[in-house]
Amino acid sequence: MTGPADPKGRRSAEPALFPELQLGVPADASEQGTREPRGLGEWVTFIRDQEMPALGATVALIHSVTEDEKSPTGKLAQAILQDAAMTAKVLKLANSVLYNPARHGVSTISRAIVVLGFNAVAEIAIAIRVIDALLAGGVRQRVVNEMARVFHAAVQARALAALRRDGRSEEVFIAALLSRVGEMAFWCFGGKLAQRLDEALAAGQADDEAQMTVLGFRLRQLSQGLAREWKLGALLQSVLDGSNRAGVAEQAIHFGHRFAVEVEGGWDSPGLDKLVRGLATFAGVSSEAMREELAANSVEAARIAGYFGAAEAGALIPRPTPAAGASETGVIEVEEAFAMEPDPHLQLRILREISGRIAAGANLNEILQLVLEGIYRGVGFDRVLFALMSQNRLQLVGKTSLGGGAEALRQAFIFSLDGTPGDLFNEFFRNPRAMRFGPGQTPPGIRLDRLLQVTDAACACIAPILAQGRPIGLFYADRSHSAEGIDDERFEAFQLFAQQVSLAVTAASSSRQNG
Repeated sequence: MTGPADPKGRRSAEPALFPELQLGVPADASEQGTREPRGLGEWVTFIRDQEMPALGATVALIHSVTEDEKSPTGKLAQAILQDAAMTAKVLKLANSVLYNPARHGVSTISRAIVVLGFNAVAEIAIAIRVIDALLAGGVRQRVVNEMARVFHAAVQARALAALRRDGRSEEVFIAALLSRVGEMAFWCFGGKLAQRLDEALAAGQADDEAQMTVLGFRLRQLSQGLAREWKLGALLQSVLDGSNRAGVAEQAIHFGHRFAVEVEGGWDSPGLDKLVRGLATFAGVSSEAMREELAANSVEAARIAGYFGAAEAGALIPRPTPAAGASETGVIEVEEAFAMEPDPHLQLRILREISGRIAAGANLNEILQLVLEGIYRGVGFDRVLFALMSQNRLQLVGKTSLGGGAEALRQAFIFSLDGTPGDLFNEFFRNPRAMRFGPGQTPPGIRLDRLLQVTDAACACIAPILAQGRPIGLFYADRSHSAEGIDDERFEAFQLFAQQVSLAVTAASSSRQNG
């Protein structure tokens, strides 16, 4: 078992069980502080284990979801929804021109996964976590400058890949964005050595020469090492390794970075016209059209940087027109974070989304995930769970859930249905109806002992899911620290969302019968 983590995600110091197996790697930051890492391998280990361990945990979690072929969309949604700030950023990107040019409103992570694709959302989540970790400081201006460059390069590279009709344009964006992760991490966490390198570069020494003199390796090699350690994708590793068999995606990333560097000298710099002509040839468009595309992309790149929480970097991206002239008309704004309080506007957007998906014949799992997220984020509960009766109707089993500790709740949410009078679940399926439990709200004659053993919640509510008028399962939602119980507004909204699944089940049944 690991010790508690500090706010930066580091583990607290604890005695090593077998010191001889530590292989010279410091056990904590205080030991590391006696000297700086030496050599490329030590720097990779230092950044991975001492400075960014929380990132590694996030990447591992998302990879465990994406690499499991049986893993449902809901697991990825749940992993993202645990972090309110990440949720807001993913939704902003899902509503951006970059990912959503048709401007179809996306209000939920579940819907974002459907619109953008499972892998695209997973990669966005990893990139958000990387950028968050690198905004900590260090040689601040170097970090921000690098970040401005990669955001600009990423948006330009994605557009070039799209113009070439390459099917990996979203992957291109993420790979270009993370292609200088080693440089950014070093400037953020390099300490005195980063200051020495900064001074050497400021004195006019060439990049490669200064890096080899001060570090003994190139920062590009640090990017390669970190990309391998965190498994940041085959395309990124191909770009960093400098493969001789560069395809369209690799070339787009290369061109995106060349342009981002060149344009820092100004949109009228001598070498820019030649580069634009080369990009036009690569993309198969005229030079005039290419320049217009590049200009529009630079404005979008600044906006995307802001969505990632890197507005300072976005302000440094060279644009041919003032940033104040940029407009986001038609883009749905998403809250920076969400508290567990009812949000009527968000409820309405999600309900409209659900209605549209039911009318379009979406599968029940998609509707279910939207309802769960609507109850969790829109109605404002700490946890929400969907449970289904077994085929023989003798057991109620938790199937999927959202919120803090939701997975543990799902695993424990298993109840036998044996007809015992007064027991909550037996009475519920004998006479299905919405109920709430809390101070002065628990229906008379209902025993909650089995529920409380599993949930230990201060107040909660349940609502049935019906198929042709017959109960087949329920939604459960709770608030752990509420002294006032569940008010009428929250309870009614909870019931309204739960009813959407019954409507979807009815619609699916009718469709099968008519088919």
